[in-house]
Amino acid sequence: MHDKELIRNQPEYFKAALARRGMVVDVAGLQALDAEDRGMKTQVQALQAKANEIAKQIPVAKKEGKDIAPLLAEGKALKEQIAALESGEGGALDAALAAIPNLLAADVPEGADEASNQELRTVGEKPTLSFVPKEHFDLGEALGMMDFERAAKMSGARFVVLRGQLARLERALAMFMLDIHTGEFGYTEHQLPYMVKSPALFGTGQLPKFAEDMFKTTGDHYLISTSEIALTNLVREEILDEAVLPMRMTAWTPCFRSEAGSAGRDTRGMIRQHQFSKVELVSVTAPGQSEAEHERMLSCAEEVLKRLGLHYRVMLLCAGDTGFSARKTYDIEVWLPGQDAYREISSCSNCGDFQARRMKARFRAAGAKETQFVHTLNGSGLAVGRTLVAVLENYQQPDGSINVPEVLVPYMGGVTVIRK
Repeated sequence: MHDKELIRNQPEYFKAALARRGMVVDVAGLQALDAEDRGMKTQVQALQAKANEIAKQIPVAKKEGKDIAPLLAEGKALKEQIAALESGEGGALDAALAAIPNLLAADVPEGADEASNQELRTVGEKPTLSFVPKEHFDLGEALGMMDFERAAKMSGARFVVLRGQLARLERALAMFMLDIHTGEFGYTEHQLPYMVKSPALFGTGQLPKFAEDMFKTTGDHYLISTSEIALTNLVREEILDEAVLPMRMTAWTPCFRSEAGSAGRDTRGMIRQHQFSKVELVSVTAPGQSEAEHERMLSCAEEVLKRLGLHYRVMLLCAGDTGFSARKTYDIEVWLPGQDAYREISSCSNCGDFQARRMKARFRAAGAKETQFVHTLNGSGLAVGRTLVAVLENYQQPDGSINVPEVLVPYMGGVTVIRK
């Protein structure tokens, strides 16, 4: 959600800021809705003052033996008018603002799509393989531990069954990530609901714009597409003490996505599935902390890849490729020899106060009377399935076996090589 003061006092800035995303915004229309909303507020205040005055007259009239029925009727009519005005108060403006994405940070590069993303650095070296590398699904199926066919029989396309040592490898990766983030980087681990109601999704920006990307139950719940939703909503409608900031939280959960716009993309393998698992990082900070926290979060996600010995690059997303709720996003892209390409394995975003305004999440500085909106950040630390893919493709051997990265051997019960 956006600060309405920007629309009132800096309309040209607001318009130009969204033009960077390729959006044409009817600022005059928003201002008209704002004026209408403020007019309603003025009416409500006037009617409430009148209702208060009548409420004071009733006991006096009663004491004097007068008929209070007219006063009661007038008071009731005023309450009904107030309720009718309040039900529409801010509704049209809030609905319009809810569909408008976050304003971008000044250092986000211009550009319409991913072709304009900026490579900031590469880390590590691409593996030198003496044979033609295979893709992860060929490796997994040959090992007899990755089964798309049986998954499709029970669930349809974009699902997988992992078994044996590949199932354990996925669990090992998640445990390894959680141990680093909680034991070394100060994130607090959470177990969370996998289903949330629509206000939670509105708060983090999935609704109303991205409803088609979510799986909805027959009731009033949605399956989470990321644990960012549940973690960030832990501060919903809260007023936090500044002393508890920054709050750093993590969780390993399944994630569910309809992949509505991905027909024909990554139809084979584990890159783009309806169900996958992810270790998520979420931070809640004071405004002055969020930029430094963004860099810190990125470094935490990078450290996982460094210890796994995986080559990757860090990208700064351009204006046209930055997500709805983010003001600035870094993507980490890992190298996949089987695909001969980099693929996203983590996105780390600073959302500023955008989500906090939607969730009404605030903090109070020590000694201050007024509250301020917190800043929220989220990042993958990492996508577990895609990390499994990266390990398979980077650590494959000519005979189709997979060397286990040294840091994962303790989590694999001492297994150093995965063989058929």
